[in-house]
Parts: sequence; structure tokens; C-alpha cells
Amino acid sequence: MRGIWMATLILGCAASLRGDDWPQWLGPERDSVWRETGIVSSFPAGGPPVVWRTEIGSGYSGPAVAKDRVYVFDHQFSQASDKPANAFARGKIPGAESVLCLDAVNGKVLWRHAYDCPYTVSYPAGPRTTPLVSRGKVFTLGAEGNLFCLNAATGSVIWSRDFKEDYHIKTPMWGFAGNPLLDGNKLICLAGGSNTTVVALDQNTGKEVWHALSAKEPGYCSPVIFKAGGVRQLIVWDPESVNSLNPDTGQVYWSIKSSQPIRAGMTIPTPRKMGDWLFLTCFYNGSWMLKLDDAKPAAATVWQSQRVSEKDTDALHCTLSTPFLENGYIYGVCSYGQLRCLRADTGGRIWETFNATTPDGKEMRWANAFIVKNHDRFFLFNEKGDLIIAKLSPKGYEEISRAHVLDPVNLDAGRPVVWSHPAFAHRRMYARNDHEIICVDLAKK
Repeated sequence: MRGIWMATLILGCAASLRGDDWPQWLGPERDSVWRETGIVSSFPAGGPPVVWRTEIGSGYSGPAVAKDRVYVFDHQFSQASDKPANAFARGKIPGAESVLCLDAVNGKVLWRHAYDCPYTVSYPAGPRTTPLVSRGKVFTLGAEGNLFCLNAATGSVIWSRDFKEDYHIKTPMWGFAGNPLLDGNKLICLAGGSNTTVVALDQNTGKEVWHALSAKEPGYCSPVIFKAGGVRQLIVWDPESVNSLNPDTGQVYWSIKSSQPIRAGMTIPTPRKMGDWLFLTCFYNGSWMLKLDDAKPAAATVWQSQRVSEKDTDALHCTLSTPFLENGYIYGVCSYGQLRCLRADTGGRIWETFNATTPDGKEMRWANAFIVKNHDRFFLFNEKGDLIIAKLSPKGYEEISRAHVLDPVNLDAGRPVVWSHPAFAHRRMYARNDHEIICVDLAKK
């Protein structure tokens, strides 16, 4: 009987890991959609069961999940006293970045690749980008521009690049934060500098395939590819302009200058496409809606925010969270935590609420929640470590269930926050703070 029980347990664990992976930023399709079925409709008393916890270092990087492995990226200060009291300060802070591979069943560390990496960035808690896992490789881009291609099974280095050294550029104020994009055999990254704001590298060797665009600073926006005008278009949004490129060659299809340069270089949220509309949003400058041409690669402005302000906002001034577009509406978190619904055609506000982001329902600078769609509802993970199941529609915000799953411990914002995007895979959620990564079970029983 004991043998039968053990076999059933093992098979149950294996079955729980079957399902969709989350191998990169915003999921398999890079679109913030979690397509798995069999997910809880509400949380049990006490919240979803914690499957495992594993101690790690600090960072803003979200985890990636591929097959039976979890990949997470962290940073360790050489000494605790090295962490500056002022998060905005820039100096040379000794420490190391490391890529960890964990067993998805129990959270055990299988391998770790660490390298010396003194930080010169503001908000120096750790790396910003999510590991990208594909075809036996894991790609990571650190806060200081160290790009690695590692063997996903062993952690051994296949190739590496140093963007600052290779392209004679400086670290942006908040570090290298654009999540690399894999397109066929090319790894597309934001680097910076003259004619190298975006570069494409051979994913097997790290050799440059093409480079393009010039901007004073690259910004922090992850590149994305959409099909429009009969071609595949690589969208790169830097603080000076939004650009469409041929992803195979780097040829610029079109480029539209921002009406005003983006303040502090804060092009952060990933551009979103709905039909022939392309939506951009940022903290100070607000929203920008473009219409993509049906017949050729071209675009024109439909509407744009008129207020360059962090508080006197119109439309949507997102800081960290990438908004979600569907059925003619936009859902996103504005500059002080207002979860808003807008009309996509005009930017007109339908409703707003603080319930999803701030504990007392009051505005808070940069208050945040990450938004992921699962069939007819959304999973929102806010900066207080609460996971929320809700429905978002033009009728309003309908909260279904809420559970606290992870403590906010990062103090760079002047208050405790969790600012790392979770991964949803294998009917579980994987999320990290500056002390640990946890796995919680979200499977319907």
C-alpha cells in the first residue's frame, strides 16, 4: 500500500507540473495572458497553499518557468553596509549578480551562475529583466549591461557580452531594463548609444547581426514584435521616439518623434496592440495612441495626453505596470495607484479605483499592480504582495478574492514594496521579493 501511495504522490506532483510554461517577460506570447485552465475561482481561507519557499538575493527581476525548472536573477551586496541609504544615489557599490536555476517541484537550487558586478545605478536592489528561456538556453541581461547566454541545464556559459564595453556607453540611471526578445535566431536587446540603441545578436554565438537607432538614452521599454501593414514590425520605444523596424534587418520602417521628450527617460511599460491601434504610456508624459496602417508599415497619432505631470494626469500615466487592452478599452495603473479603465478610441476615463493597489484606498506615488488575464478574469499582483482575482470591464472593478502571499521588503521607494512581475505556470504562481522566491498552488481542487 505504501508503494501505491508513493507512486500516486509522484504522479500527482508530475501532473501538477504539466501545463503552460512562463519562459519570458509577460509570458509565452509576451502578452500578459495566462491561458491555462483548471485555476481556482477564489482563494481558500488562509490563501493559496505555499508549495515551497527558497531564499534568494534581492532584485526587480521576475522569475521564468520552463518545463520543471524555475530561473530567477538576483543581486548580493558585498556587505550589507554597502547598500546606500538614499536609493537615488549613484556611486560604485560592490556586489555580484547571479542567475539561479531551481527545481520547480521543491524549490531546491540546482545551479547558480554568479559574477562580480559593481552597481552604479539608482535603486540598486538588483537586476531588472526576467530571464528568457528557449531551446536549452537561458538569456539574462543585468542592471549594468552584462548579457549572458547560459546552458539551461547546467548554468555553464555559452557566450557573454558587456554592453558598456562593446558599445562605449554608460549605464542608464535605472540600469539596463529592457527585457531581451528572441526572434528566430536573433536575440534583440536595448543597448544604447549612436546607432546601437537596439541591437540584434546571434542567439548561438552572441555575434552582432544588426544594429539600429540613435537616442541620448535607450529608456527601459522591452521591445516587442507585432504584425501590421502586411509585415512583422519590431516596435522600439525610446525617450525620443517610437520606432518600427524590420526585425530581420534592423531597417527602420517608420519613426514618430514624441511631442515632448519623455521625462527621466521613463519609457517603461511594454507597448500594447489592439486591432490596428498601438498604445504607449509612461509616468510623466502619459498616454499615446497610434493607428497602424492596414496596407503598409506606417502609423499616425490618434490621440495623446495633453498633461505632462505625475499628478495632474489625463488618460493613463503608468509607471511600472504594462496595461491591458481588450474590446475597445484600456485597463492600467496610473501614476499614484489609480486602476483606470479608458476608452481606447479617445482616452476618455470610464472609471478608476484605488482598491487594487493601496491598502487604505488613498493615492500613493508609484503604487503598482501587475495585470495578467486568465480567461474571463484577471489576476492582479500588487506591490503589497497581495494576489487578487478580479473582473475588469467598462462596468467597473469587481473584486472576487484576495490573499496576501508575499511580504513587501524592498524599501527603495520609501515604503515596503514588491516590484517584480510574477510568473504563472503549471497552475501555480511564482513570485519573489528581496529575500525569497515562493511557489503557490492555484490549481482548482
